[in-house]
Amino acid sequence: MINKRVMLEEDNEHAYLDVYAAQEIKDFKRSAILIMPGGGYGMCAAREGEPIAMAFLSHGFNAFVLNYSAGHKAFPAHLIEASMAVKHIRDNAEEYRIDPDKVFVVGFSAGGHLAASLGTMWDRKEIYDAVPMPFGYNKPKGMMLIYPVLSAKHHGFSFKGLFKGEEVTEEKLAMVSIENCISENSSPAFIMHTSNDEIVDVKNSLVLADALAEQKIKFEMHIYPDAPHGVALGNEVTMCGNEKWCNPAIAKWVEQAVYWSENL
Repeated sequence: MINKRVMLEEDNEHAYLDVYAAQEIKDFKRSAILIMPGGGYGMCAAREGEPIAMAFLSHGFNAFVLNYSAGHKAFPAHLIEASMAVKHIRDNAEEYRIDPDKVFVVGFSAGGHLAASLGTMWDRKEIYDAVPMPFGYNKPKGMMLIYPVLSAKHHGFSFKGLFKGEEVTEEKLAMVSIENCISENSSPAFIMHTSNDEIVDVKNSLVLADALAEQKIKFEMHIYPDAPHGVALGNEVTMCGNEKWCNPAIAKWVEQAVYWSENL
């Protein structure tokens, strides 16, 4: 088992990967999952980091938790950091015993916005100006978006964090609203939300699904009727004393996302 921390930039202490890579079977190459915790672009929530990694490890993935510079930098810094993370994973595929063609991202809440940004804006010029790599090297095989922030029309708070310290204009908000970023080159999506999410309106996911359908991008979506925002794994591991964060039906989402990834 490889368990280590990798700094993504020498001069940026806020951007790093925590690696959880099993190596028990020599001839078996795992898929990779890059995990992006939520936190309103102000911090990275721990309960959406390591517990998620452990869950995906048990399903044959090697996992990488991205601590991006939430609360410290503004767009497109987080997107560049996510691209650096994918590059590191693919560059070291042999060491981590992963299939470099099967690198997925999963993001929660504001981390869902970052995951969706990588799956739709992987080709932005700013990324390649900052990260030397072949075109498309940072594009994930698929994006798993869990109660994600996606649209400035349906959630404003996280976008203030995304543009930390900068004026937030309508033009900027439109640029980073994911429904406006979907193209034929976007990654397929797995989406999970609850219909009564009190913090991130389910309309974020519904608007995205409509945009994906318009571009004929494959997606799978699960909308559950009743659970508060931040359900994470939906089981005892991440409930943290909140019984409403423990829901047997929702807890199946990891297994469903794994099945979806195996059938892309």
